[in-house]
Amino acid sequence: MSRIGKKSIEIPEKVKLAVSETGSVKVEGPRGKLEWILPDSIKLRVDGKQAVLDRDTETRAVKALHGLSRSLIYNMVVGVSQGFQKGLEIHGVGFRAQVQGKNLNLSIGFSHPVVFPIPDGIRITVQENTKLLIEGIDKQAVGQVAADIRSYYPPEPYKGKGIRYAGEQILRKEGKTVQ
Repeated sequence: MSRIGKKSIEIPEKVKLAVSETGSVKVEGPRGKLEWILPDSIKLRVDGKQAVLDRDTETRAVKALHGLSRSLIYNMVVGVSQGFQKGLEIHGVGFRAQVQGKNLNLSIGFSHPVVFPIPDGIRITVQENTKLLIEGIDKQAVGQVAADIRSYYPPEPYKGKGIRYAGEQILRKEGKTVQ
């Protein structure tokens, strides 16, 4: 059996989890609502304050979907109750960021400012002009927004300039030396 798939999901007090006959899972909590459709071979049953996933067959693909489904539903429950956040740091002389309405304006050494439209359900806050905090209830969306922003100027290995995740260590290379 799948080690992750067989674990039950604890449902907090303020979270409602509903499953329809078609396999649609709806999770509602203090931070918002999320919805996802289960694969056909996976069934979800709610026993009080616990949710358990079962699978129909023992094929390799269904076993993989079993663990995946459990992880996605668990992330939905955590997202609507606590939310997710990801931090980014901007390193470089004159590099900065600011939020202007529904856009993130990045000055990262190009001849023009980079404008990133903030998607719905995501909140970005800027501290000290160089630290970004991305928050939301959908873990995948928060991670994807952070990766998209980082892709504008990934950290380079010689001076370490660029946009990096909070706490990310950059392996530095030694430059050319004169003989």
